[in-house]
Amino acid sequence: MPNIKSAKKRVKIIDKKTALNRANRKKYKEAVKAFEAAVSSNADNKQELYTKAVSSVDKAWSKGVLKKNTAARKKASLAKLLNK
Repeated sequence: MPNIKSAKKRVKIIDKKTALNRANRKKYKEAVKAFEAAVSSNADNKQELYTKAVSSVDKAWSKGVLKKNTAARKKASLAKLLNK
């Protein structure tokens, strides 16, 4: 545990940012998993779930959870699944 006041403040800030990053990562992973489950079960709403999954990947990229190329690769693989 830090003793200096500014170090204590940085620990609090890092904890908040970590919590936000985890929440954003969880949202995007849940959206992707829901889409993949819909594709495997050949559900009717897979187009809608694809749109949500791509949107969540874009949001994760814009918030710094994913890198640019990783997000592009994920979106390409989702599109490939949809068109299969």
